[in-house]
Amino acid sequence: MPISHAHLRSFHAVATHGSFTRAAEFLHITQPTLSGQVKELEERYGIKLFLRHGRRIELTDLGTSAYAITRHLFRYEEEVEQLLQSARALTTGKLRVAADSPYIITPLLAQFQRLYPGIQISIQYGNSEQLMTWITSRRCDVAFLPNIPQSDDRLFSIPLVPDNLVVFVSQDHAWADRHSVSMEELTNQRIILREKGSRTRSIFEDAVRQSGLKLKDVMEISGREGVREAVAAGFGVGIVAENELGADSRLSSLRVSDAELIHAEYVTCLREHRALRVTDAFLGMILSSQPSAT
Repeated sequence: MPISHAHLRSFHAVATHGSFTRAAEFLHITQPTLSGQVKELEERYGIKLFLRHGRRIELTDLGTSAYAITRHLFRYEEEVEQLLQSARALTTGKLRVAADSPYIITPLLAQFQRLYPGIQISIQYGNSEQLMTWITSRRCDVAFLPNIPQSDDRLFSIPLVPDNLVVFVSQDHAWADRHSVSMEELTNQRIILREKGSRTRSIFEDAVRQSGLKLKDVMEISGREGVREAVAAGFGVGIVAENELGADSRLSSLRVSDAELIHAEYVTCLREHRALRVTDAFLGMILSSQPSAT
């Protein structure tokens, strides 16, 4: 009896999402149904695909090998689906987008939705390391990434207009009325930074090292909004891309006078996904929206 496609699909979803709950939500089936299908697959062959530690799961060695195969299997299935959808002139389809913040992507996705109202768009947010993992594991179709490994020939990327990193403080801070600040002054302040893996943090820490200085007091907070709220509450000084700061009457921004803090952003997809109609249409729109586009 051939292996069940439904069982393979359930296994692949759990391996991809790292959770039975999230996998069931993704497949739009109940968790008991999904768990039962994975269990039947394991019992049929007398093997273990997952190690279960309470709510946490991890792939066994056999499960890891099987997942390497199902990634190809379901990628081809997805490509066939998108190929058939393309015959409908983009009246239907899906675009899965990942980004490190909503500020750049939101107007672009709104523009794409106006052009192709039948395309269903999903968005997930994460830090730079997560985005790279999602794009290479095919958990998203395109990602807005602040750094691209130049040696990775699996990726196709379009550079967006670079942005500057700026310092921001609360309106009660002594720097609130200033226009700029030096790196030495910054290192004598408590700096509020995102978790490791954040490109903003990496750019800033590299600039500090290049200046021959050291940060004396760092407060780490997960997520951009957490950093913003901590700075607004007066915990310290934050670092952010200028176009991501937005309008917030509680905050004031300053340039760094003696360091070049350039934040470059790219729209990226796997090269093999460029031919997919929905992805190609989105990348074409991005190219036409760039000032340097011809």
